Amino acid sequence: MGAFKVLEKYDVTIIGGGPAGLFSSFYSGLRGLKTKIIECQSELGGKVLLYPEKMIWDVGGQPPILGEAFAKQIVAQGLTFEPTVCTNTKVELIQKDENNDFIITTNDGMKHYSKSIILAIGGGIIEPKRLDIAGAEKYEGKNLHYTVKSLKQFHNKTVLISGGGDAAIDCAVELLDIAKKVIIVYRKKECRAHEAQVDKLIKGNAKFIMNTTISSLVGNEDDTAIKQVVLKNILSGITQRVEIDQVIVQHGYNQDVSFNVAEDLTLEKKDDYFYKGDAFGCTTQEGIFAAGDILTYDGKINLLAGTFQDAVNAVNSVKNYLDPNAAKVAMVSSHNEAFEEKNKEMIATMLGS
Repeated sequence: MGAFKVLEKYDVTIIGGGPAGLFSSFYSGLRGLKTKIIECQSELGGKVLLYPEKMIWDVGGQPPILGEAFAKQIVAQGLTFEPTVCTNTKVELIQKDENNDFIITTNDGMKHYSKSIILAIGGGIIEPKRLDIAGAEKYEGKNLHYTVKSLKQFHNKTVLISGGGDAAIDCAVELLDIAKKVIIVYRKKECRAHEAQVDKLIKGNAKFIMNTTISSLVGNEDDTAIKQVVLKNILSGITQRVEIDQVIVQHGYNQDVSFNVAEDLTLEKKDDYFYKGDAFGCTTQEGIFAAGDILTYDGKINLLAGTFQDAVNAVNSVKNYLDPNAAKVAMVSSHNEAFEEKNKEMIATMLGS
């Protein structure tokens, strides 16, 4: 008779490895909870990874920092207490067992067991909306981009940006002093982005082509890159060809919460996506908590600063859900015994230098 393997059960499983999930992981470790992170992408960091060269200014106590560096820092912090991490893993189903704990089934057929869950999936699985144009995929990774990993490739180039939301306009502003020419194409008559950013583009002599969409792409002689973009005015039907060096498409992201919830775990949602809860990270389902953009409540702040507060509140709620006699909040970090040895090591290193 073979040995019987007892599957591990975690105090909390965090679904999502972006800033909300990572800070939840850090704080759950601080509160002595056995923690697992499940992330569908190949690496931790979340949506910040899409903007490695974007400057982040609005994190308290953190001087301005590039997205790439910030992502590394938040990942390192999230792994402080050595949680179990599953990347390239997509949650497909959440159920409850006979003990009122959770069974989380993932795309690889594995079942993960947890006493509680924190949803930290933000805007869902990061999947940019792509051009619905035949043959467009062959230019991806060449001069057709859905994310901007480096600004250097746009230096002194004619760059066409399709989209009129905040992401598209912010990208265009960043390219004003880098690209030779910036062209913004948008299907409506006015951009949806913040007017201050739009004004920067106007003052920077960016070209706007409104009520217009991309109808086709024209390749170079060996069809290895886009040479021209064919634009169509949706009001007049008139088309025009524009010579370009680079094309950036910023049409938003497809939202996918990445899992189904069993019928007896129906959660109340807002706009068929975001979960309605409260400022303590509680959802309408006992044992399931949430942090970051996926959670809505009165007074919600959709900034990194708000994400960190959400994470702390969600973890504190988890701790009290699992142990009603536990303190409502963790001891402050400067006095917390969890850092005693780490503080000694850091002080010794500083004195040694």
